[in-house]
Amino acid sequence: MLRTKTAESRAPVSNTPDNVSIKPQRMGFEFGEKVPRYWLDNSYILSHTMNALSVLFPQGEQFFVDSVRYYRDQINDPKLKAEMRGFIGQEAMHSLEHDAMNQHVRDSGMPVEELEKHLEVVLGIAKKLPKRHQLAITCGLEHLTAMMADMLLERSDVREDMHETMRPLWMWHAIEETEHKAVTYDVFQQVGGTYAERSFYLAFSTAMLGVMASYFTTRMMLNDPKHFSLKDTAKGLWRMWGKNGTFSSLIPTWLEYFKPGFHPWDHDNSELIASFKEQISEHIAPQYQNGNRRTLQ
Repeated sequence: MLRTKTAESRAPVSNTPDNVSIKPQRMGFEFGEKVPRYWLDNSYILSHTMNALSVLFPQGEQFFVDSVRYYRDQINDPKLKAEMRGFIGQEAMHSLEHDAMNQHVRDSGMPVEELEKHLEVVLGIAKKLPKRHQLAITCGLEHLTAMMADMLLERSDVREDMHETMRPLWMWHAIEETEHKAVTYDVFQQVGGTYAERSFYLAFSTAMLGVMASYFTTRMMLNDPKHFSLKDTAKGLWRMWGKNGTFSSLIPTWLEYFKPGFHPWDHDNSELIASFKEQISEHIAPQYQNGNRRTLQ
C-alpha cells in the first residue's frame, strides 16, 4: 500500500547518521595544460560525458539551493535546519569548483556558454512549477547524484581510470553528495511532500537529465570531430551501459526510490566518507585550509 502524505510526514525529521557532518569546504582546484584532453580512461566519449555533467552542475546546484532555501523558515528542527545550511554551503562550493573545471572545458574549444544558455531555458521552465514540485525535482536529482557518488567511492576501477588531475575533484564532490544525500528528502517530507510527487518527479528528473546530458555530450563530440572513433564510442557506451556498467549498475538503486518507505540513509555508506576524507583533505589549496563559508546567493 502506498504511503499517504500524512504517513510520509511522520518520518523522523532527520535520519542523517550522527557521524556525518555536513560542512562546506572550498578546495581551490586548478585545471589547465596538465589535464589531458581525454582524462577519463583516455576515452573520447567518456571524457566528454563527464565534461557535460560538469557543465550542468553550477546552474543545477543553484536550482537545488533555491528549492531548499524557500522552505528554510518552515523547518523548526534545529538538526535539520543546520543540515540545510550545510547543504546550501556545500552546493555553493560545488558550483565554484565546477566553474573552474568548466573554464578548462571552455578553453579546450567546447561551446560551454551556448550550452549554459540552453540549460537556463530548461531550468526557467522548471522554476514555473509549484515550489514543492521544484523541491521534488531536487529530491529526485539528489538521489541520482547520491547513486553516482556511492558508485565512484565504491568502485576503484572507475576512480583509477580518472587522470590524477581530475580524480580529487570528483572524489571530493562524491564525498559531499554522500554527506548531504538526505537533506532535501527530509525537508520534502516535513513540508508535506507526497509519495506520488516524489515518484513522478524522479522519473521526470531522470528523463530530463538524460536528455540534457546526452545533448551536451553530443555537442561536445561534434566540436571534436577529428578524434571521433566508432570503436572508442562503442567501448565507452558499453562501459557506461553494458554489464556492470557505471550507469547500468545503478538501476537497482534507482528503483529503490519507489519503495513507499524509502529513505536515502537506508543504505548507510557513511564509512566511505571517513575512508576517503583524509585523503581528499590533502588537496585543499593552502588559502582554503581554514575553510570557506561562502554560499550561493
